[in-house]
Amino acid sequence: MQAEQNTAETNPLAGLLDLAQYPINALDSPDGQALIAYCRRQLEEDGCVVLERFVPEEALTRLEAETKRLSPEAHYNQTETNPYNSDPDPDLPDDHPKNRFADRTNGFVAGDRIGADTIIRKIYESPDFQRFVGAVVGLEEIHEYADPLAGLVVNVLREGCQHPWHYDTNEFIVTMMTRQSEAGGRFEYSPGIRSPGGENFEGVQRVLDGDDHNVRKLDLQPGDLQIFFGRYSLHRVTPVEGNRERHTVIFAYAREPGFIGRPERALRIFGRMAPIHERLLQEGIERSDRLAD
Repeated sequence: MQAEQNTAETNPLAGLLDLAQYPINALDSPDGQALIAYCRRQLEEDGCVVLERFVPEEALTRLEAETKRLSPEAHYNQTETNPYNSDPDPDLPDDHPKNRFADRTNGFVAGDRIGADTIIRKIYESPDFQRFVGAVVGLEEIHEYADPLAGLVVNVLREGCQHPWHYDTNEFIVTMMTRQSEAGGRFEYSPGIRSPGGENFEGVQRVLDGDDHNVRKLDLQPGDLQIFFGRYSLHRVTPVEGNRERHTVIFAYAREPGFIGRPERALRIFGRMAPIHERLLQEGIERSDRLAD
């Protein structure tokens, strides 16, 4: 009992996360193994797992105040995009999903604006948290981004902002709601609507036309942690309504160390580049994963 108390006192996540309900600091224990099994089962069935109140009540006020303080640092960008983040295809009908474009307006606070003393930075850099995420997504090891802007990000959506139907290019995404909007800003997704063997354009078109028969709608709350496989699940965040901003923290990890986002993406998302991005442009440094995005 004394050992457990000492662990709780020395663990940097103690008081910040609900380690009693979600023992990410004891993954080898029966409760830790049960947590991993639950998350993996949910991901396999739904492509998504939500751990409600991952942040306990006593830390929620600090968490919301933290992202509220950071939110004025957000850079907003607006574009018209289709679900594939690609150019239109003139050889396809106008109502084909590749030719269906919608407004995407987002604000992002870059990682170099988020201090080491913040709750979200402590969570992002925590070895326990990283081991937990890796175990859930089936990776023995995950790595923080070497990109100082894109590794830890706060997504800020003010009134009218939205992220329309799309797929993710990365394998998984880890997010935490810290502030909900007055209305709108709901996360919706169609799990497994496409697969490596087929795009299922007809199914996607039905969703774009408003058929929500196979669409799941999540009312995420502050303190909820979400791990989501968005590569094959079409998803969106509906337009935010009201004067209260919607804040979500994005914890980005990579399979290999040294991951750096492309300079043009940094410029578009954050409105600027870090020195490492300027070096990429000048010296032609290649990212380790060689992906197009």
